[in-house]
Amino acid sequence: MENLNMLTDDMLVARYSEGDNKAFDELLARYQSKLFNYIFFIVRSQELAEDIFQETFVKAITTIQQGRYTPSGKFGSWLTRIAHNMIVDSYRQERNENTISNDEVEVDLFNDADLCDDNIETQMVNEQTLTDVRRLMDALPSNQREVVYMRYYQDLSFKEIAEITGVSINTALGRMRYAIMGMRRMAEEKHIVLEVY
Repeated sequence: MENLNMLTDDMLVARYSEGDNKAFDELLARYQSKLFNYIFFIVRSQELAEDIFQETFVKAITTIQQGRYTPSGKFGSWLTRIAHNMIVDSYRQERNENTISNDEVEVDLFNDADLCDDNIETQMVNEQTLTDVRRLMDALPSNQREVVYMRYYQDLSFKEIAEITGVSINTALGRMRYAIMGMRRMAEEKHIVLEVY
């Protein structure tokens, strides 16, 4: 019996389009956790995240079965793009736009993001800092929060972020810039010192 986890994503898609359901099960296993976490981080609702997650895979299945998937070696990015579009559609339906103003402050909160495991005290400080950063991220508008999440939690390039979100690289960079400025402003207002050792 062939070991499916040794096949590339595109090979698995081809197998699934030929009727091998186990190939799709392998794709689902590879991406379900990362994709669901991405969706949940953006929408912050378990029920809505589950709905969008299911809709994303239904759309992927339909596209593959109709022969409209183009193999590119970026199946995960393609899935994330579908999920992003589903999230946007969900927001459009709700007509719930949240915005905050940003000051013109040039600060890179993530300039020293390399964490080390020197001792328990350092670990505790780092965990608290990450908790503080996550709280600040949660207060950002969804389009800025999404870019920060993709960049620092999914380690995507700005080119990949731009492709997934359907915006130019400059727009993605601008959203990151405004997100960092907004987080810096909120940190100052709440007297949060963001130090990572």
